[in-house]
Amino acid sequence: MDHYAHLWLFFLMVLGIIVLPGMDMAFVMASSLTGGRRSGLFAVGGIVAGGVCHVAAGALGLGLLLQLVPGMVNVMLLAGSAYIAWIGGSLMRSTSVFGTLPSISAPSPWRTFRQAALTCLLNPKAYLFMLAIFPQFLRREYGSWWLQAVALGLIIALTQTGVYGSLALATGSARQWMAERPTAATAMARAVGSMLILAAAFTAWQGWHPL
Repeated sequence: MDHYAHLWLFFLMVLGIIVLPGMDMAFVMASSLTGGRRSGLFAVGGIVAGGVCHVAAGALGLGLLLQLVPGMVNVMLLAGSAYIAWIGGSLMRSTSVFGTLPSISAPSPWRTFRQAALTCLLNPKAYLFMLAIFPQFLRREYGSWWLQAVALGLIIALTQTGVYGSLALATGSARQWMAERPTAATAMARAVGSMLILAAAFTAWQGWHPL
């Protein structure tokens, strides 16, 4: 396999993982619903920043540490699930999706950015990806280890931006329609909250059972 085919295969694997509903996707949707497109795009930026940290950690050998201390993975699974369940519960309890959730709507977009980055950093899927898949695409025959890590990191960041950015724009566009229909807005808030809680429950189940 040549280098370009190698990168295309990595892209397809990353795309397949990102398009699956999960913690990051649900947080972007929740941010767009509560704060509009701008908040959603800041959430996307936070997710991408978290992804960059994952790539850097993987390149620096955090993956090896997690292999040596596998219990850390389970701790991250449980911590991530608790955080996301808390956000989902806030949405489920809301009577209106607009302006009632300071923890998600965030007066400052940078708070949304920081929460999104934390969500990504607590996402166990990312650590499992860095352990199981990412190292397989770092090959000596393709040159500098760090240049390869940067190239793979760019693929991850661009894919996250494309998928989550489109979702943020689409959800933000629907926000005005829902603002005029409080019942539909509440139903959507609770649907997204349910998605977050289900994702948290599945994540907690993964953390409870040995990997």
